[in-house]
Amino acid sequence: MSSVILKLAKDFSNINEIAEEIVSYLKEDKVGAIPTETFYGLAANPFSEKAVKKIFYLKKRPPNKPILLLIGNLEQLSLIVKDVPPLAEKLISKFWPGPLTIIFRAKEFIPPLLTANTGTIGVRLSSSLVVRKICEVFEAPITGTSANISEGAPLRSAEEILNEISEVDFVLDGGKLQAKAPSTVVSVIENKLFLIREGIIPFEKIKVLLTEK
Repeated sequence: MSSVILKLAKDFSNINEIAEEIVSYLKEDKVGAIPTETFYGLAANPFSEKAVKKIFYLKKRPPNKPILLLIGNLEQLSLIVKDVPPLAEKLISKFWPGPLTIIFRAKEFIPPLLTANTGTIGVRLSSSLVVRKICEVFEAPITGTSANISEGAPLRSAEEILNEISEVDFVLDGGKLQAKAPSTVVSVIENKLFLIREGIIPFEKIKVLLTEK
């Protein structure tokens, strides 16, 4: 069965209808590619074992690698993390919404498939209006792992996705994305800052901004 192709209007005039349709797919345990503020990501219901397993299948991703979550507003953060350390509060105030993924201690009910049995979860409040609208309509976080084969190059267009992971259930075509790097990933466990992956936000910039009053 071929992927459903959805087209986002350049002026975002159909964003409400698009979000409603995508959420209907998520509720059916489907997995699709959507544009984010960096590259295309795989959106699915993170609490559906069937959907998350399909992400691992599509990406050929080893099970010891966790899946990050995207949220539509700060209220959704409390649904999935145990605590927000003071350091995280500073990062959130300076970089969210935006391409900074922060790793928190996950609540106990978060599926181990998502956390790779680490007890932690990466979360991002996206600066993409599309992502935030989908999360708000869904009333919960969605998955946001990159839409590509594991360890492969990030994908910037619907065409690239259909060529590389053609078994996705749907693709939201938001045009060709221009990001040069993925989100930066940091951990704030026990209120200590660790760089996991340097991306579009330089780690030095993060450290400098954290020292500002």
